[in-house]
Amino acid sequence: MKVEPRRHLCPAYQAIQILQEKWVLHIITTLLGGSRGFNELGRDIGGCSPTTLAQRLSQLESLGLVSKTLQPSLPLRSSYQLTPSGRALQSVVDAIDSWAADYLYS
Repeated sequence: MKVEPRRHLCPAYQAIQILQEKWVLHIITTLLGGSRGFNELGRDIGGCSPTTLAQRLSQLESLGLVSKTLQPSLPLRSSYQLTPSGRALQSVVDAIDSWAADYLYS
């Protein structure tokens, strides 16, 4: 697929490409409620396979939206939390929620 140069440079286009990935907004919305372990996050989201969840978390980590912390316990556990740029998506989630309340359920 060839991407038009203008779209490639458009911040909104790039953001939509990230946020439209299946489960990404579910992960972000869940983590806006606080840090979660991998299994807890999977249960809270519901329906996302562990493989897909791991892929999405890795992608969000590489983008600097999520950080992973290894807990010093046995068995080794990890927890995930939003970075400041990930937490900044709260206003995006709030805007989607407000729009949906006004136009989808009226």
